[in-house]
Amino acid sequence: MNFDDTPEEAAYRTAARTFIEAHKGAFLGSDLAGFDAVRRWQAVRHAGGWGCLQWPKAYGGQGASAVQALIYSQEEEAAGISLLSVANAITIGMAAATIMQCGTQAQKERHLPRIARGEEIWCQLFSEPSAGSDLAGIRTRAVRDGDDWVVSGQKVWTSFAHYADFAILITRTDPAAPKHAGLTYFLLDMTSPGMTVKPIRQASGGSDFNEVFLEAVRIPDSNRVGEVGDGWRVALTTLMNERAAIGSIFPTNFDDAWRLAAQTPLGDRPAIEAGGVLQLLADWYVWRQGLKNFSLRLQSALSQGRMPGPEASIGKLMLGARRQLYLFELLDLLDIGGAALASGEDGDIHFSFLRVIGNRLEGGTDEILRNIIGERVLGLPPEPRVDKALPFNEVPSG
Repeated sequence: MNFDDTPEEAAYRTAARTFIEAHKGAFLGSDLAGFDAVRRWQAVRHAGGWGCLQWPKAYGGQGASAVQALIYSQEEEAAGISLLSVANAITIGMAAATIMQCGTQAQKERHLPRIARGEEIWCQLFSEPSAGSDLAGIRTRAVRDGDDWVVSGQKVWTSFAHYADFAILITRTDPAAPKHAGLTYFLLDMTSPGMTVKPIRQASGGSDFNEVFLEAVRIPDSNRVGEVGDGWRVALTTLMNERAAIGSIFPTNFDDAWRLAAQTPLGDRPAIEAGGVLQLLADWYVWRQGLKNFSLRLQSALSQGRMPGPEASIGKLMLGARRQLYLFELLDLLDIGGAALASGEDGDIHFSFLRVIGNRLEGGTDEILRNIIGERVLGLPPEPRVDKALPFNEVPSG
């Protein structure tokens, strides 16, 4: 494969770089709080013709190719502003992708242009206290009441719920059906009466995750995605897009590692001159490039209208485990100083080390992803699931 830009791609890269350089100064180091910068950056990208590049133009996109989208993301990463787009990944990579593939025409026309302009932030109300890895075991109930559904239950580990305007929500509408068959999928206005959001403090000091409580929340039936009882199929669309997104958007920290190795003394010379450190950096670089190339394959499939399949789990699985290993070895390079929480650029590395544990849990644990890859990609025998055909209300629970 030839990874050099064609003349057309080089011109596109130059245009992307020029746009980013002209606008990034207002965002780097700004005082914009929470998701204000995320909304603003998405609005600026959209106005400049760089927002939602692969979307159809009818919904606010640019109809760009997968290669063009990759070029733009590379330029954002090189400019140090990619995290503003990463923070919007649930909105664009999961919620909008599901609406695009499974939503009604009215739902697409209502939400997609607003998402493209940065006017809506979304979260994902899936996991519950008793249903994380076994997502089909959710207990949040939705009961039909005329043209509405009344929803009560609890969600947990919901990223950015405290900033979100809307949510994608999966509920149980038929407890007498087998657990995968009794689910229904909705779009939820997060300002609806009966919603309570409680941020969760993390080891990194941040509060990306939340508990969300729903108490008799009313959702119009027009916000239902797919048929009643068909929520698992729609949820799989979200999950496949989620794993594709998570596996391709999180920073690899390679540039941080290179800089730190060049600045850290090891004996009488910089650590980067030591063979073992160079080997670590070489492994890290190869892994980063592999993830990027894998992401390009997924983006190419999406641009052709194909939904990411179970192979999308590979990138997400590789991200968390390897990134945690590399960050551990990088902090170990600092010897006892690695235990001190630094500020500035080195502080980003400490934050990443504390945060990376979440990469191995969110969007499917390592164990679940290995099962998916083994069963659905490699064709290995599935694990026994004794409750799969039972009515959900007959499944024993603690």
